[in-house]
Amino acid sequence: MKVRVVHLSSVHLWNDVRILVRECSTLARAGYETYYVSAGAPPISEAHGVRLEGITTERSRIKRMLLTQLRLYRRVRALRADIYHFHDPELIFAGILLQRRGAKVVYDVHENLPHQVLTKEWLPPRSRPVVARGAEWVEQKAARYMNAIVAATPAIARRFPAAKVVVVQNFPLRDELIQGASVPYAQRDYAVGYVGGLTSIRGAREIVQAIALVQSVHTPVLEVAGTFYPQSLQQELETTGGWRRVRYHGLLSRTQIAELLGRVRAGIVTFHPVPNHIEAQPNKLFEYLSAGIPVIASDFPLWRQLIGEPPCGLLVNPLDPAAIANAIDWIFTHPTEAEQMGRYGRAMVEERYNWDAEAEKLLALYERLAGLP
Repeated sequence: MKVRVVHLSSVHLWNDVRILVRECSTLARAGYETYYVSAGAPPISEAHGVRLEGITTERSRIKRMLLTQLRLYRRVRALRADIYHFHDPELIFAGILLQRRGAKVVYDVHENLPHQVLTKEWLPPRSRPVVARGAEWVEQKAARYMNAIVAATPAIARRFPAAKVVVVQNFPLRDELIQGASVPYAQRDYAVGYVGGLTSIRGAREIVQAIALVQSVHTPVLEVAGTFYPQSLQQELETTGGWRRVRYHGLLSRTQIAELLGRVRAGIVTFHPVPNHIEAQPNKLFEYLSAGIPVIASDFPLWRQLIGEPPCGLLVNPLDPAAIANAIDWIFTHPTEAEQMGRYGRAMVEERYNWDAEAEKLLALYERLAGLP
């Protein structure tokens, strides 16, 4: 009989790259009967060999944390899985209940929660340190009930008991974003790309301001794929001078993202220097490298190490639109050097920043939890 595995999330999209494309599909290919239950998923369907199930979600944050969590718990409990793997801190209590019912439970920690709380705009600023300490306490207590903690970065792993932690980094599939039909580098438009969620602290304002300041070419373009949060941020930026140089695509499929990255000259990831970002390892950073393009990234110590020597891109002050614009200008006016940076980045993905080794660690954990030989 197959081991039944259920991944669950009340926050992430049904087609989340880490959850569905990497983790769940890896388990399905290894022979596990794999489900992914999430809020807002399409009607019962299948993708990557994974059974998808959706539940009704709520717009209100409080209702989502209460009603959506209850619906998720009831649905996944009915699936009677051998292993439950949840991806959101708000599902901690559901995870504890599932563990108490005899299942093995894995908590997948994508972010440093206490640091993340410190930048939550919906919380009153004075309350954030108190809420952050409370979140830290809850996570530490909950870790006792988890059979394993999967940490997305080594920095996150250091927050939990070493005996329970497995670091499964969010590195890309080796060849997913390499397009055989991509435009030769020297023939590409004078365009740079941003893929992912668009928020204030992820530098949305600064990159739009920066593209307006680029002077080296007449028609610079910022190709943007993702969703704005809040929606008012998009409305604000649409009124600025930089927006006329933006091609906004909304959400794209993985194939469409590969096509976008195959026609731009660099990828931008200029997150603000807030606590949750300083030691983060953004998915988009490695995806740009995997697509063979240089990166324009925030000048954080860890990111300087990740980009490596020889460099795979340029590091800038993320709060300075002029510095970002200067980096874009350099990319456009030094095509030979920029293309070589992209080659260095691609080589790093081939050697170490790819999903293969991470998949092996995930499968080893599951074999241990399932008691497989």
